[in-house]
Amino acid sequence: MAAKIASLSCRELENLFVPVLQNCVKMTELKKIHALIVKYSLSQSSFLVTKMVDVCDNSGDVKYAASLFKQVIEPNVFLFNALIRAYAHNNFYTLAVAVYKKMLRHEPAENPLLPDRFTFPFVIKSCAGLTNHSLGKQIHAHVCKLGPKSHSTTENALIDMYTKCDNLTDAYKVFGEMTDRDAISWNSLISGHARLGQMSKARAMFDEMPNKSIVSWTLMISGYTQTGCFADALVVFRQMQMVGIEPDEISIMSVLPACAQLGALELGKWIHMYCDRRGLSVKTCICNALIEMYAKSGCIEEASQLFEHLTQRDVISWSTMIGGLANHGKAKEAIQMFQDMQRAKVDPNGITFLGVLSACAHAGFWREGLMYFDSMRNDYNIQPEIEHYGCLVDLLGRLGRLNQTLDVIRKMPMKPDSKIWGSLLSSCRTHHNLEIAVTAMEHLLELEPDDTGNYVLLSNIYADLGKWDDVSMMRKLIRSKSMKKIPGCSLIEINNIVQEFVSGDDSKPFSKDIFHMLEMFAMHRNEYEDIEDGSRQLQR
Repeated sequence: MAAKIASLSCRELENLFVPVLQNCVKMTELKKIHALIVKYSLSQSSFLVTKMVDVCDNSGDVKYAASLFKQVIEPNVFLFNALIRAYAHNNFYTLAVAVYKKMLRHEPAENPLLPDRFTFPFVIKSCAGLTNHSLGKQIHAHVCKLGPKSHSTTENALIDMYTKCDNLTDAYKVFGEMTDRDAISWNSLISGHARLGQMSKARAMFDEMPNKSIVSWTLMISGYTQTGCFADALVVFRQMQMVGIEPDEISIMSVLPACAQLGALELGKWIHMYCDRRGLSVKTCICNALIEMYAKSGCIEEASQLFEHLTQRDVISWSTMIGGLANHGKAKEAIQMFQDMQRAKVDPNGITFLGVLSACAHAGFWREGLMYFDSMRNDYNIQPEIEHYGCLVDLLGRLGRLNQTLDVIRKMPMKPDSKIWGSLLSSCRTHHNLEIAVTAMEHLLELEPDDTGNYVLLSNIYADLGKWDDVSMMRKLIRSKSMKKIPGCSLIEINNIVQEFVSGDDSKPFSKDIFHMLEMFAMHRNEYEDIEDGSRQLQR
């Protein structure tokens, strides 16, 4: 057998290893094959080393791929491309660019190495991953000089790079010069607009797109959700189904937060049943989104049931449930769940502690709140964000520890925002502390001088303390600034459609019917009160 192998030519030996490498999926197997390749003096074969680098790419072992590459004295363009591709696939973007630069500087004995259509997409992807706009433009120049005149994969990579670097002008230029646009080309531009919050432009591009894929629909849904246009997200989700495209895992995860924010419980329940039928409910990410939807829609029991049946709980699962319990006033249950999380050896994150601190604030557990606040820094090395300080300020303020609250605010490592000072001002009204209220108001005047609510709150503090001259002064100040209070609004889901009602708004086609019904309720209430008054007088 050994004599037969020894009689084969170099190309024939290489061909012997090709099927073995194509079927190789484990690094332990690859290293054995590599040993044989070295044994038969084929370690300088760029062809075989390229195949081995591809195996490393699929296994995520880029370190071994780099060692294979370094052993080859004269690597060819295919080997360079394989290593660049491996680095790009595994998010080692700086190393991918470094190999590309090495490729340009490489001077082989015979023909010079030039990047080709298999080189540029992964180098451009690396520039996008690094959000290095300047480098990306240089590579674009190389494409114009050295690359193919028209190659959709390279052009799509350029559009993606420009959109991720917030340069939609050049992205549109590439798009306009393309001879063969596909769904990826359109989706990259839609994604670019959505990422920048330009949903009207994203919608225009989406409407113009000839063959929309589920990715296109999902981009619109997630874009609307991320920019707070939750009702629009639900509309697009329904339109997607009407054209016959069934939701997948990503589109479901994109629309569920919109359901949660709008309280669209019926749609959320339908999605839950859909996930059960499709076998998606077993996925932790889907369950997490459903738990959040139920918790924010007021159905904490349903959220708890989902959590209990979840076999693989991650930090998001625990954090979502803790936050949901806290928001429903179940502080003891939230704290108990946090302790269960610790026993389960799942490390909490900043969101977890936000839920725990919120629970402590709602229940007035100030000692526990301070303990958990210190624990996140000392035990888990998590630096508190402004939201964590907001919970601490709310906690101490509710209990009337206003001097301690003010001391916490002054020692914050970041500048307190209007929510922090507004929380303190609200606590001052509850506990009738005018001195600290004036301090909080001074900062609020600097941060949001036109917010009527702050002036009204301070005016109420003056009124509670009987300082009517100051109340009059505040009211005159509000009138002189021509300030108007932002009208309140409420949302309700009727027949799977979320309706928004704003105070003073009579623009809806059914507004007259609603006002008529409210008048009837008011009349019945007055009649009921008159009957009660008459009954009490007779009893006397």
